This record gives sequence, structure tokens and C-alpha cells, in this order.
Amino acid sequence: MNWFAAVLLAGGILPLAAADKMPPASAKQGVTFDKDIKPIFEASCVKCHGPEKQKGKLRLDTLDFARKTGQKHILPGKSAESRLVISVARLAQNEDENMPPAGKGEPLTAEQVGLIRAWIDQGTK
Repeated sequence: MNWFAAVLLAGGILPLAAADKMPPASAKQGVTFDKDIKPIFEASCVKCHGPEKQKGKLRLDTLDFARKTGQKHILPGKSAESRLVISVARLAQNEDENMPPAGKGEPLTAEQVGLIRAWIDQGTK
């Protein structure tokens, strides 16, 4: 078991088997919210995490709101530990934390999760 899996297991965030299933961060450099991430959030997240609703007190329609309300969900520089990534990769231990919820939209693709990971790892610019 690697150190990362041990940390996640100790925190109860992600089971070891799921840690191996997380899509890797995209190799794309210069990932930005407006150009790369906002379109993903608009298509899959903003209906429940936007200006009209903020389920889980999380709002993802603008960079400022994503940073402000996402402090517990988005850990800049640490995408694999970020609850947002674990949720959109559908790897949360609690099924209710996997996003989008079953029947509420198509799960994000591995490429989309990889872009979100790269954005977080690159500092949420």
C-alpha cells in the first residue's frame, strides 16, 4: 500500500481499491477554469451547484464561488485528495457523495475528471 492510499484509508475518504481506479490528471498544461473547467461544470454540476441551488453549500458556476465554497472540497495542488475529484470520479465510499447522483445525469468521463484534476493540481487558476 502506498502512503497516499494509507492516508486516504485512515481518513475514511477513499477505499484502497478505489484509489487505483481514479483517472490520472490530464497532462494538459495551463488548465483554466473559464476555458476548460467551467464548461464541464455547466453541463454536469451547475443545476444543483449554481446560483439557484447550492447543494452541500457548494457553488461551481464561477471561479470565485468554486474557490470560496469549495474550500472543503477542492484542495489546490492535491487533486487526488480533493472531495470534488473523488465525488466526480464516483469513488466516494458513501454513494450519496458520488456526483452526479444516479439518475441525475451522466457521470463525468475519465478525460473530464483528468482535466479537473489537472486544474486543481495546477492551483485552480
